[in-house]
Amino acid sequence: MLRIHISGEDLARIRIAERPDPMWETVLSAHRFRDRRGPHVFGEWRERARRRLGALPTTLRALVPTRGYFPDFLTPIEGSDGLEAGVDALRSTSRGRLTAELSLVEAGQRRALPGWARALAAGEREMVERLAADLLRYHREAVADAAVWPRVQAEVDADRAVRVRNLLSGGAEGLLRGLRPVLRWNPPVLEADYPVERDVWPGGRGLLLIPSFFCWRNPVAYADPSLPPVLVYPVEHAHRPACEDHAALGRLLGSTRARVLRCIEQGTTTGELARRARVSPASASQHASVLRDAGLVMSVRRGNEVVHTLTPLGSGLLPRMPHVIAPTPEIARPPEMTAGCVTRQG
Repeated sequence: MLRIHISGEDLARIRIAERPDPMWETVLSAHRFRDRRGPHVFGEWRERARRRLGALPTTLRALVPTRGYFPDFLTPIEGSDGLEAGVDALRSTSRGRLTAELSLVEAGQRRALPGWARALAAGEREMVERLAADLLRYHREAVADAAVWPRVQAEVDADRAVRVRNLLSGGAEGLLRGLRPVLRWNPPVLEADYPVERDVWPGGRGLLLIPSFFCWRNPVAYADPSLPPVLVYPVEHAHRPACEDHAALGRLLGSTRARVLRCIEQGTTTGELARRARVSPASASQHASVLRDAGLVMSVRRGNEVVHTLTPLGSGLLPRMPHVIAPTPEIARPPEMTAGCVTRQG
């Protein structure tokens, strides 16, 4: 059981990561690369990654075991600023920390690490650079692929939209309550199933929540209590169409559907979408379905509601759309105006 003891000061300092963390996604994907979990989510990715790489790089295979502890220095907090910042932080890991964390890996696996790992623990620059290069290569081939990273971004963005809505409607308490079923908020403790008994005391430093695509079932936290309090948790994966409907893009033509896409920009439920786009709920649902099939929208069910958010592809379309498609109040029209009239811009 994992227990995070949240003080009033911590509650006021809870944050949600703005984007996927490439270091966490890369390290957690190394678990998915070797296991068989989530075949409906990771099966296709796993097969493609194995074809491209054959096997995990030796360094990651040793430092990221299939079970148990892996070094905190592989997922530095600087990773929230991007892959380059995260890898630079890894390169700057102190010798003392390398030694301490690699000894924990060795103890957890109950067998000696290979000789190159001992050189890494001693802080030898050549081995640190080898680890950084292996991580970058694996990330490029398995995670940053054009067929993978946009989906990672889309599902993390969808989860974040839900969390922000919970925060706006219920404050920090509402945000934490909305993390069920993966996390359970029993004030003042946030609990989750965990392989070991673990208590985390942020001590007024707050908590950074990081939604993750490659995290599976259980959340993950730093083992070192001196590091910033971080909790990585799995997103709820949306069901994808059995096949891509390329013709769906052609069905996007039309001002109503373009307006619907604009209305989804900040995340919305089907009911809200109907009101914003001035269409019926049934029509809003149908438009969202077409946009989803075209890869422009992500839809995730939360309780009795479905929350729609834009994918990176959908977001990329908006700047190229004319301003007229933005939601506008209903204006009374003179009888002589017809549906064929051109709307004035400006």
